[in-house]
Amino acid sequence: MNIDKLIEELSHKDKKAIARALTEIENNTKLAQQILDRVSSKFGQSYRIGITGPPGAGKSTLTNALIKLLVSKNFYVGVIAVDPTSPFTGGALLGDRIRMSEIGTHPNVFIRSMASRGSLGGLSQFTSEAGDVFDFARFDFTIFETVGVGQSELDVANNVDTTIVVLVPESGDSIQAMKAGLMEIGDIFVMNKSDRAGANQAVASLQFILSFKQHDEKTWLPPIIKTIASENSGIDDLYQKILEHKDFLLQNGLLRKKREQRFKNRIKDLISNYLKKELWNDDRMKLLDEKLQLIFENKEKVSNVVRELVDNFRNGQ
Repeated sequence: MNIDKLIEELSHKDKKAIARALTEIENNTKLAQQILDRVSSKFGQSYRIGITGPPGAGKSTLTNALIKLLVSKNFYVGVIAVDPTSPFTGGALLGDRIRMSEIGTHPNVFIRSMASRGSLGGLSQFTSEAGDVFDFARFDFTIFETVGVGQSELDVANNVDTTIVVLVPESGDSIQAMKAGLMEIGDIFVMNKSDRAGANQAVASLQFILSFKQHDEKTWLPPIIKTIASENSGIDDLYQKILEHKDFLLQNGLLRKKREQRFKNRIKDLISNYLKKELWNDDRMKLLDEKLQLIFENKEKVSNVVRELVDNFRNGQ
């Protein structure tokens, strides 16, 4: 495929070009790196929002309602919905895209489901890179909705500008247990399905926990928004808090720092993956298997095996 033509079409928000670019990136093809090298020259043009939380909290319904509000203001919105991986095909189940079918056909919206492929962080390995495509295409917002896997979704905060944690009144009893995970990454907390019994108590419990967070005039204290996403209730309030958080980051010089850290982490991950691939060639795998036998026979120490394999790699053997 002509890479120049693809890049040109991306700059005009062509949906077929976006779909092709995302497919190449997700499949980690040779063309993918060329695409990323070209599109990463214009990063930061799309504001990235992460929506996370435990299963059943209504993340997809909330995402759908937020997209409707954004497109009503003539914004362009890219959505990457990370679905659980099928253990049989390795692909996404596409549940989120099915639930968002109502808004997915809007000309200002592009929704892509990506398989988590075993990622414990709630995001697909190539999610952040996929967001670069929406950056280059000058989408106003990119929303990342993660799989509902609880505390292990922490890497969402490293890939977005604003992290929204969605909870429901039934989460009240488990908020204490979650505070070491989701409680620490949320920039905005949403108590969804707030018409249910126990909503006020759950909000009070959450406020109590958040009150222990260290903060001053230069730190952001996460607000709690009550919503009923299925009825579009509270979505305007959520949108205003997103804008307030964006302004806070800009005024304190934190937005650029966040984005620089994102690229730094990505480069470190790419280097780690490259070195891992280079390390474990057939000869060193064979050497490891041989050393394992000696370890089990108490004839060799694990630390010595590690050093030998690393030295072997360094010397290019």
